[in-house]
Amino acid sequence: MQAINPRKVLIIIHDVVMTAAAVLVSFFVRFEERGLAERWDDLLVFLPVFVVYAAIVYHLFHLYRAKWRFASLPDLFNIFRAVTVLTFTLVVLDYVLASSAFYGALLFGKITIGLYFLLQIAFLGGPRLAYRYYRYWRTRTHARAQHAAAVLLIGRATDADVFLRAIESGAVQKVWPVGILSDAPSDRGQSVRGVPVLGRLAQLDSVLADSGAGPSRPVRLICLPSAFESEGALDGVLTRARQLGLAVNRLPSLDGRTLDGHTLRLAPVDVEDLMLRPRVDVDHARLKAFAAGRAAIVTGGGGSIGAEICDRLVSFGVARLLVLDNSEPALHAVLERLGAARGDVAVTGRIADVRDRERIHKLFYEFAPDLVFHAAALKHVPILETDWQEGVKTNVFGSVNVCDAAIAAGAAVLVVVSTDKAIEPVSILGATKRLSEIYAQAHDREVAAAKGAGPRTRLISVRFGNVLASSGSVVPKFKAQIAAGGPVTVTHPDMVRFFMTVREACDLVITAASHASEGIVPPVSVYVLNMGQPVRILDVAERMIRLAGLEPGKDIEIAFTGVRPGERLNEILFSAEESSRNIGVPGIVAALTGAPSLAVVRGWLAELEKAVASDDRDRAEALLRSAVPGFRGDRAAA
Repeated sequence: MQAINPRKVLIIIHDVVMTAAAVLVSFFVRFEERGLAERWDDLLVFLPVFVVYAAIVYHLFHLYRAKWRFASLPDLFNIFRAVTVLTFTLVVLDYVLASSAFYGALLFGKITIGLYFLLQIAFLGGPRLAYRYYRYWRTRTHARAQHAAAVLLIGRATDADVFLRAIESGAVQKVWPVGILSDAPSDRGQSVRGVPVLGRLAQLDSVLADSGAGPSRPVRLICLPSAFESEGALDGVLTRARQLGLAVNRLPSLDGRTLDGHTLRLAPVDVEDLMLRPRVDVDHARLKAFAAGRAAIVTGGGGSIGAEICDRLVSFGVARLLVLDNSEPALHAVLERLGAARGDVAVTGRIADVRDRERIHKLFYEFAPDLVFHAAALKHVPILETDWQEGVKTNVFGSVNVCDAAIAAGAAVLVVVSTDKAIEPVSILGATKRLSEIYAQAHDREVAAAKGAGPRTRLISVRFGNVLASSGSVVPKFKAQIAAGGPVTVTHPDMVRFFMTVREACDLVITAASHASEGIVPPVSVYVLNMGQPVRILDVAERMIRLAGLEPGKDIEIAFTGVRPGERLNEILFSAEESSRNIGVPGIVAALTGAPSLAVVRGWLAELEKAVASDDRDRAEALLRSAVPGFRGDRAAA
């Protein structure tokens, strides 16, 4: 039996008392003391019945569900609807009582009923708004008593409203906004919940000068989501803020989570927040519906991509999760990270190398996954140009083992995490990843063509480019070089890459898996994530230097070291023989290409295995050139 909520009881008592008061005050105002006395006996009979009826109406319009501390226009509208019903009831009742079968005269009258309508809305809505303002005043007073830091909000007024409500609810603590900087013309000269818009982003210096040196002088900037939509304007603000000694934070996305009862932690601004394109909107409701209650395996779960996929699967409500990695420290780290947020998800981790075919098959069979995300790979281009055999063993034969194990275990979907370097590759990394794509695609086509209506495993590949802040990306390297005082090393001034954040990449990988599971005809085997326009590595370096409050070329030098073996200046998303197709999912398109038969692919794999066993690179590259469209090994600089 559900326990009675004392606060709800108090609200019910308040509302019925206010209902009785509204009726009595309406009669007193209309008829004064003498008229009220004449109708007192009738009211003693009418009021108890009416207040019970009113309580039922208030319940039907959800007046008891809303917390007073968050009273808002929707709550007032519910009050308006409930009072309208009560008022209409009085009108009907008055005319029934005035009929010849009863009193033959009006008990209330139109003026009394009109007064009741206005008073009842005021008596119900007024205390709610007053309580909300009291909570707002108490939060503000408490913040000042606790010496909350004065902050400037950077971004549009609409975002500022969300943040200010978070402060009022207690979700954000120890800060108090004294102003807003916004480049939106409609925000100029306005204020949001009592906090004024003081100017544009470029006016940071003048705003700080006008604030003086007292406790109201801002000591921190908080970047709202809309601040990152400006083209380059935020870079200068962040640089100037660091030079002035102001701390800089950002408001993370709330992802639809309620603020009630949760503390919203501010995060540092990082280069991932300064991407040169809008972020892809992900349908999180779709992903939760897809993943909820399922069993999932993530290979390479200790890596940056694999760990984030694990984190997203847990947040989307998988029932069971098996994390595989061949590194004990990496596996331990991701299990510790998941342990704090797993909830009801059964998370287990096992040390396993995807090259070990027997162990992979055994683990898959015992776990019986619905979903498999294959993120285990060797991915450093220059290293694989030297140790090419290791790249083949992990990226090709490891992928074969995972694909075969997923099919044998009856998984619904397997996703091979691939890369844009696999298109017309010039490196061993790209060629091995493309061959893993081809194997999965050939298998997917063969299973699709097989007769029978039984369930089948979908094997798909998902390509994306450089993932900001992932292991081995330029971002951690640049951070370390900036911290050391430079120089920041860039291979070539015209080197460009496609970029996306780790969270964005993993959400879109899971989205592709959900699309593949829907049985779309014709089926899609290769998905390409839309990363917008490619970005110059030099621009990323310069942005990171400015983010540290320094000037490129002045405080931190940028040195060009030359293109490394296996690298090219530009990456591409589709090969010459491929075409693209919109699949109706934002951020993802299909790569349409023909695939050889599975028998042909297996023949290539047998030859490649012999080349690796004999340490014959020429033979291996000759096989890769015949199997992988557009591959041309670049060993000139090796």
